[in-house]
Amino acid sequence: MMDTQIASLLAKYEVTESTKLFLDMNQKMFINGDFTKGNSTERIDIIEPSTGRVLTNIIAGTVQDIDDAVNAADAALHGEWASYKPREREQVMRKLAELIRANLQTIAELETLDSGKAISGCKSVDIAGSANVWEYFAGWATKIEGASRSTSMPGNYFSYTQKEPVGVVGAIVPWNWPFAMATWKLAAPLAAGCTVVLKPAEMTSLSMLFFMTLCQQAGLPNGVINIVTGRGRTVGTALSTHPKVSKVSFTGSTDVGKTVGKDVADSIKHVTLELGGKSPMIAFNDADIDALATGTLGSIYFNAGQVCSAGSRLYVQRGIYDEVVEKIKQVAEGIKLGTGLDPETQMGPVISKHQQQSIKEYIDIGIEEGARLVTGGYCLDGEGFYVKPTLFADTTNNMRIVQEEIFGPVLVVQPFDSEDEVIELANDNIFGLAASIWTQDISRAHRMIPKIKAGSVWINIHDPGDPSMPFGGVKLSGIGKDLGPEQLEHYLETKSVWIKVGQNND
Repeated sequence: MMDTQIASLLAKYEVTESTKLFLDMNQKMFINGDFTKGNSTERIDIIEPSTGRVLTNIIAGTVQDIDDAVNAADAALHGEWASYKPREREQVMRKLAELIRANLQTIAELETLDSGKAISGCKSVDIAGSANVWEYFAGWATKIEGASRSTSMPGNYFSYTQKEPVGVVGAIVPWNWPFAMATWKLAAPLAAGCTVVLKPAEMTSLSMLFFMTLCQQAGLPNGVINIVTGRGRTVGTALSTHPKVSKVSFTGSTDVGKTVGKDVADSIKHVTLELGGKSPMIAFNDADIDALATGTLGSIYFNAGQVCSAGSRLYVQRGIYDEVVEKIKQVAEGIKLGTGLDPETQMGPVISKHQQQSIKEYIDIGIEEGARLVTGGYCLDGEGFYVKPTLFADTTNNMRIVQEEIFGPVLVVQPFDSEDEVIELANDNIFGLAASIWTQDISRAHRMIPKIKAGSVWINIHDPGDPSMPFGGVKLSGIGKDLGPEQLEHYLETKSVWIKVGQNND
């Protein structure tokens, strides 16, 4: 029976009937085209972050479940899916985009209940953006091609390259962007002709399980996408080490990413690792201060700061430093906190009690290190895992709150004087996922772009997104790219073909 407080929440915000029906279901995994209980009797409680109450539960999958799912994906890879022409793959992917849009409200409600996200941003960014990703890669299905080559070897040859799907893909996604990250891991491999076994984060599996009902409606062949829920140390490890998995795509923490990298190295699998970040924002004296301050709503306070590319450390040139700090303070104090289902909410709770405590520990560390707490700095009393938007000023690069990924709504700000100085400060970090530069001087921006060690550099905006632009980092932020045509190459093998042309005997 559903918790009474959860039921009251659903009634108050008038969630869709399809959301209610889905939550009433006994949640299962999805293997070879069917929802299944698999081989496990253990279940994992799913906690709704705004109340701290049990929302539902999911199956804790087993090693055998991974084996069944991989075998189903392998059979589809060499069976019905292999017979699909590029245009047929495109059509089923476009159908999935249509179904996502048709069920946008329900998917967003499930995502919000599962993760605590503010539903307004979830609808427009996470879910609508995912439909765009499916459409983008659908278009690529018919544009995968090799090339003929002119060789210099003696004799007559016709030589060319041929692109083929890499094989079964193991995808492991995080809890902070459950639906969007899963989409990033699914659309490109399907366009390339691969099949996938996906492990959602154990705390946020619901939206992907609902998505599999849409895959059934779209007519996706059995075994092309399989979902195994459960714990990373069990099903995640089994997936990344399975001998029939040819490629692993992982998004998550750097520590877990290192483990995944070691797992795949033993069997020489292809791998993409999108890991942590501590992305700098750099504001010069000529920056648009209002735009910068408002930009923090998307750069650090969006999704309660639980974003790998969050602009979590801000370097401000001394001439505008005090004004910027004051403007951001006003923005942070004006953010409306609340349950994610409330359309007026700008920032919901963080994912869990553990995450809330971790963020608070970092806030306490910042105070002990001597940073100036400008606003926030505490968790809300009562039920739910809320952290007030927090702003530290007068930090230095040797502080832990400047160097380490907090993964919460905590922004640290420090002054700088020169261009050379701020480049050194920005690059003084183990991560290199993203960065933004705020200036009206386009020459300065162009000078700095190649000097910033990051996978993405944005000018006068932080964390824009489009399926056509690749995303991924350098240093300990990972290897490989998601999105853009660059991502397709991670799911394709290049085969070299030589045909000896015989002599004309006439």
